[in-house]
Amino acid sequence: MLPHSHTNRAAPRLHAAGFTLLEVLVALVIVGTALGASMRAVGSLTQNSGDLRASMMANWSAENRLAQIRLGREWPVLGENSFECPQGDLNLICQQQVLATPNPNFRRVEVSVVEASHPERRIVKLTQLVPNGK
Repeated sequence: MLPHSHTNRAAPRLHAAGFTLLEVLVALVIVGTALGASMRAVGSLTQNSGDLRASMMANWSAENRLAQIRLGREWPVLGENSFECPQGDLNLICQQQVLATPNPNFRRVEVSVVEASHPERRIVKLTQLVPNGK
């Protein structure tokens, strides 16, 4: 037998399976950016949910006042007035304005609702024509 001879050919290298440090860092940046965007979206949804709840409660307050006028067959006095109209844990203020209409048998009633802590921000405004019940 001939002695085993060495050849000049290099033996094939085995590549280690895995990611380089650069690939891992790029993946972390992408995941971090996606998580940051998700957190902003969740925060926005939370804020929108609170605003929607306040809008619904304010709408109930205004509808309650207009229903009270309708059911009591009131003939509201012309002018403006404000009164508390809380709903749940929200401190709301209803601002009622009664206006004359071209037809003297009707009055226009506008009820605006604001939060007591932010009276400059109107949440809702409802309008109704009220007939003279006499």
